[in-house]
Amino acid sequence: MSEAESGSATGAEAATKAPHLSRELTEFLVELSVAMHKHAIYPPGHPLLGQAVDAVYRSLLTLLQDRPALSIGVARRQLIIEGVATGAVHPLLAELAGKLHRHHIGAVKFVRGLSRDELSDALGTVGVEPQKGEQPLGLQPELLETRWTNVKLFPLLYDRLELLDEDDEDVSTGARPAGPQDGRAAQLWVGLARAAIAADQGPDRDTPLEPENVASAIDDHDREPAYDQAIVGYLLQIAHEVRHDDTPVAASAGLKRRISKLVGALKPATLQRLLEMGGDGLQRRKFVLDAAQGMSVDAVVELVQAAATAEGQTISHSLIRMLTKLASHASGDITLRSQAADGAFREHVERLVGSWSLDDPNPLAYSAALEQMSRKGAEGSTTEGEWRFPCEPSRVIAMALEMGIQGGSVTRAVTTAIEAESFGELLDLLDSAPTNRDSTVAYVWRQIAAADPLSALLASPRLDHTLIRRVVARTGVTGAPALLRALDESPEGARRERLIGYLSSLGEEVAPDIAARLAQASPSLARELLACLARLAPHILPAEARAFLTHSDPALRREAAKLLLAYDDTRESAMLVAVRDDDERVIHAGLLAAQERCSSLTASTIRQRIDRGEITDSASLVAAVRAIGNMADDLTLDWMLRRSIVPGGLLRRPRLAPTTPDLLAALSVLAARWGSDQRAAGVLDLARASTSPTVRAAVQFGGRPTMERERLS
Repeated sequence: MSEAESGSATGAEAATKAPHLSRELTEFLVELSVAMHKHAIYPPGHPLLGQAVDAVYRSLLTLLQDRPALSIGVARRQLIIEGVATGAVHPLLAELAGKLHRHHIGAVKFVRGLSRDELSDALGTVGVEPQKGEQPLGLQPELLETRWTNVKLFPLLYDRLELLDEDDEDVSTGARPAGPQDGRAAQLWVGLARAAIAADQGPDRDTPLEPENVASAIDDHDREPAYDQAIVGYLLQIAHEVRHDDTPVAASAGLKRRISKLVGALKPATLQRLLEMGGDGLQRRKFVLDAAQGMSVDAVVELVQAAATAEGQTISHSLIRMLTKLASHASGDITLRSQAADGAFREHVERLVGSWSLDDPNPLAYSAALEQMSRKGAEGSTTEGEWRFPCEPSRVIAMALEMGIQGGSVTRAVTTAIEAESFGELLDLLDSAPTNRDSTVAYVWRQIAAADPLSALLASPRLDHTLIRRVVARTGVTGAPALLRALDESPEGARRERLIGYLSSLGEEVAPDIAARLAQASPSLARELLACLARLAPHILPAEARAFLTHSDPALRREAAKLLLAYDDTRESAMLVAVRDDDERVIHAGLLAAQERCSSLTASTIRQRIDRGEITDSASLVAAVRAIGNMADDLTLDWMLRRSIVPGGLLRRPRLAPTTPDLLAALSVLAARWGSDQRAAGVLDLARASTSPTVRAAVQFGGRPTMERERLS
């Protein structure tokens, strides 16, 4: 035997070794079995029952610390937990599986939050065998649904056994008598079928238990883990049964046919999910090996491909083609050739499960040709769509751009590239197209744009910013809706800042789209959209932005004020609203604008707020004094003088107010506007004679002191 064959054989032998449960799960199942057994033999209140419940409860608490729930699938002689089936020869676990099966329970689920009393009641109820004349628990759905909250029992709900061998020629013609094996095969199929159908159709027992109905029920189920584990348990037992049937004439031929039809009717995604639930690699490979010797060749091909996907492995494409070809020969008429093909097929599957192959080394076009030739019935016929391109779509598009060609072949190539989300490659082709092929470039781009590539790129968990930037540059303002949708779903942080940056790069034409989204945006996003509008500075301000000047969120009011103060037609009204606001940051935004140009009404409002002590922040006070100083009237002069000097008493002369930033601002205003006015001369003389260099500087320059001088004061 060659080294390669030896390696394959070793892998196949390893695949057949039974996997093992973790120590924690094994101990839990043993304790659960012991506790149920004790509830069956001891009367309620016996001290041994309490000890058994405590042991199970402690194990459950440990297991539920790192998982929200623990599901156990129930087959006739096995349990399936965490995707691994227990051995059918384990006495305690086989007894537990049998007890649950006799209660017509297909799965058990323990949910985090389970109390000890709830667990004790459930163990006491399930641990007692159903008495003669009593209904099993699985036939009492009302009890299962209402009695416990964190213990869930899923019924099997079957009470009829159809002998599968009734459609077997050997039995129907009397070639051999029916034996115990017939009942065994029937029980396995009916158990699987009812476990699959009952969960969707309730207690209706009139549903035909045909493979197509069972497959449809499994495909359509909402994927409760306990449900999947019950199905997997029956599949494991059935695969073992069909392989190890050693009767002269297969007593389970009907079971083989039905399980093969079931596997063939299941959707690939469902089959892969069940195999993933079926446990680790050893369990999965053992299942495929058992199936390979008992199921039809078509079903085995489906299982092999699903098992490879579940394990994250890649089967050689050439080998899959060979297996498909062998299966097509093996499934024909019973001849020496078909028997040889069948044996070769199953032998290759045996070797395959132990060592998955590498990726297909063949060129894509060569693999496509081999794939076409290996298909059954493909000789002499090629349907449109199966054989679309003799070369890569990118090559077709490149040639079309170079020669200026448009048409069906180009359209199909672009569609294929879009389906593969090869947007970067498509943009490279467009960027490198000859300058005299603008019409073809526009033709290709229209098809790309129709697929909304920007939305696809923005939906990725990890953004490709280089590619997004290129797509945004090409889409222009038409890409704004996709960016705004992505902003709605993006949390605050660097991702949102990037998206805002892309939005800003579209220019002021995007302002109407931003304004239309403001009303539906969250406060944090609306604030950033208002800031984006301020950066864009569109010639015409969208009317939707004005409503945010009176919003309940002060951060939104501040951004709205900054935006509205930049436009002449909204500046004065926005300024007046801002200086009347309760939030210091909104007031400050209005004061900064007012110190540049201020109306008499705004100045009067600011004076009143300062006199009432409603503006206390030093920076805001400086801006407020400078804003009031824009009004060169007697009322403003009197107010400045009152702010700058402390009147003298009986024995004291008038003196300057304590040195503060707003005093320095007032002195600067007096020196600049009323430097030669006799009414201000007394205050200015006191400032020039001050011992503080900052005070002297405020009136010496006849204007505003620098920010450094204000900070030093």
